[in-house]
This record gives sequence, structure tokens and C-alpha cells, in this order.
Amino acid sequence: MLKVSGLSKRVATAHGDLTILQDIGLTINRGESVAVVGASGSGKSTLLGLMAGLDTPTTGTVSINGTDITRLDEDGRAGFRARHIGFVFQAFHLLPTLTALENIALPLELKGETSAFQQAEKLLADIGLFERATHYPRQLSGGEQQRVAIARGFAASPDLLFADEPTGNLDTRTGSHVIDLLFDLNSRSATTLVLVTHDAALAERCNRVIELEAGRIVKDS
Repeated sequence: MLKVSGLSKRVATAHGDLTILQDIGLTINRGESVAVVGASGSGKSTLLGLMAGLDTPTTGTVSINGTDITRLDEDGRAGFRARHIGFVFQAFHLLPTLTALENIALPLELKGETSAFQQAEKLLADIGLFERATHYPRQLSGGEQQRVAIARGFAASPDLLFADEPTGNLDTRTGSHVIDLLFDLNSRSATTLVLVTHDAALAERCNRVIELEAGRIVKDS
């Protein structure tokens, strides 16, 4: 499903090259839920961005469903993401000029689904926000916005869903509800879930935990 080989990322700084990731290798199978953990600066979000094709590595390859996305140009990676990958971000990244319903329907419309809004309405009902369909993000609480963001991430039935600190901006109680929703939708869709988190409760819900330290994998259990 997802295979990473010899992955490294270096960036130039005023003091010379800075190595963020070094010689990362891992395989994630279809349907797995995987938490990537580690201290701030360990390279978690960089690894997520590389695996999702949001950035390109200095060396190494990322293969998803047999396609080496590191060989694709920017447009090719964008097209691949639209077909195969969903995202949930800490900062929600809902489009402020679209309603909750429209935000969820957007990836379905981009995929060419003729029933985008009907599918989005069902997802809104599934996350308990059907009555908020016409509300804009500014009219929703943080927890509600993240629930909409999760529904949007799953909307197009992606092969892979990447989540970057999905409970990071939420209080403990709201975060717990969001975790339940994330894994409920994941179990229904059989989507492969890869998330970066500092939340121990969220990591414990995953099948597997990968720990990074100074840009290297130090634990995979």
C-alpha cells in the first residue's frame, strides 16, 4: 500500500545543510492505522508531508499503490492526491466562504461525483451536524469544525487518510469525541490511516506506533 525507502530530507540554512529526516524506511499495509510520534522537531510533520506528496525528498522514494509519487511533478502529485489521499489538519483548513455542507462536498465535486451534495448530507448526518449544514466555519465551534474537516477527509473514500495533530487545537473532552469519530469513520471505510500526534490516547487507538527521534525511526511497534 505505502512503501518508503531510503527517505531523507535536508534543507539549506545560513549555517549549512540541516538534516530533518535521514534514511527512513517503512511499509504501511492497507487498512492499518499508524501513529507517528516523537518530540517537537523530530521530523514527524515533514515525514507526513513527504508520504502525502506535499513535499519532495532529498533522497529516497515513496510508493503508494505501486506508484512512485517522488517521480511525479507537482501537477502529477496533486492529481494523485485528489484520487487517492485525504487530509485532516490541526488548523482545520475549512474554506471560510463555504458552508459545512459545501466544504464536505468539495472533494466529491473535484472527483466528478454527480451526487456530491447527497453524499455530503449523509456524512453531515453521520457526524451529528446535519442541522449545521448551512453554517459557515466561523459559526461553528472548534470541535464542530474538526468534525466537518474529518468528514471532508473521508468524503471521497481515499485509500489513505493523513491527519496532522487532529486533536491539537481541542480540549480533552472534545478531542475524545473527535477521536471516536475518526476511528468510527475509518472502520466503516477501511481507509488506511496515518496520523502525527502528541496525544497518547489517540496513539493508543492505532494498530501501530512509529516513534521518531532526530529524524530517524527509533521504535516501530
